[in-house]
Amino acid sequence: MRQLGVSVYIGNAKLQEYENYLSAAAKYGFSRIFTCLISVGDDKAKALKDLKELSGHAGTLGMKMVADVTPEIFSELGASFHNLKPFYDLGLYGIRLDIGFSGIEESIMSYNEFGLKIEINMSNGTKYIDNILSHKSNTDNLIGCHNFYPHRYTGISREHFLKCSRQFKKHGLRTAAFISSGTADFGPWPVREGLCTLEQHRNLPMDVQAKDLFNTDLIDDVIIANCFASEEELKLLGELDKHLLNFKVELYDGIPELEKRIVLEEPHFCRGDMSEYMIRSTQSRVKYKGCKFDVFNAKPIKRGDILIESSLYERYAGELQVALKDMGNSGRTNVVGHICEEELFLLDQIEPWHKFRFIEKR
Repeated sequence: MRQLGVSVYIGNAKLQEYENYLSAAAKYGFSRIFTCLISVGDDKAKALKDLKELSGHAGTLGMKMVADVTPEIFSELGASFHNLKPFYDLGLYGIRLDIGFSGIEESIMSYNEFGLKIEINMSNGTKYIDNILSHKSNTDNLIGCHNFYPHRYTGISREHFLKCSRQFKKHGLRTAAFISSGTADFGPWPVREGLCTLEQHRNLPMDVQAKDLFNTDLIDDVIIANCFASEEELKLLGELDKHLLNFKVELYDGIPELEKRIVLEEPHFCRGDMSEYMIRSTQSRVKYKGCKFDVFNAKPIKRGDILIESSLYERYAGELQVALKDMGNSGRTNVVGHICEEELFLLDQIEPWHKFRFIEKR
């Protein structure tokens, strides 16, 4: 089951604020928490005390916390790859190895007596995970998570993201990546220019970022990296369909009820023999065969336009299409709406047989 998560950074806000934030997130179905032990500051004793209290509160909400660690954190807490009890005592669900070991250590940790998850950094693009697995690891306790990037223009490219994610997904491991809230204003470090995995996502609405990650079929869990996302954003993500891509659309005023029903109520999928010019969803022409589709808005076609063929196209009448390129209009095709601009790039991710729906923009 795909999950949503939030992040907390001890020392950057009051403990009560974090507890309230987790309670709000849990209300909207969030179940994962990311935190960072690398950035807790000088008063580590207080930070660890607060973290343990917060993880206890998370547990009452059914939420699970994973902490980012380095070999230095192991030393400071008296932990080792043979002894993960200090992390277990903090109430953690797992530890994320921002900087890892040599492979054998991770493998040994995957058999820890507490069942702690060992989360591997997914963003480096090396054969690191293959090395860990070559040491006969317990894959039940291995998961992966990408980095996030506070500095503008330092987030990873889509090509690198896909390559790295496939390296983990081919082994059947659970994966995660980060998105950035538009209302949150801090993370673990002083730089505050958004906090996302993919640079392409930095200025996009948060739900669009999440749609994109889930739609790759390579990411299981999406985590908001910065604090504090607004309740409106939490609600929006909580209502998001994590398995079926939903495009936000703007429909033209006055389109007939049948055409509106085809767009908003019918399920859609892209035909297997996909065109480079359009996505074709053909079931509506079968279901509504014999219905009359008059011409009412046969304007020039732009990328992202939603089209329904008129009865002048006979056997195509009622077929829904989405334009992938600007095209001329024969005068027989109705333009009934348009995919919202911030989601147009998602069209590039549609493949043959891809399922999708449309939701009217509020």
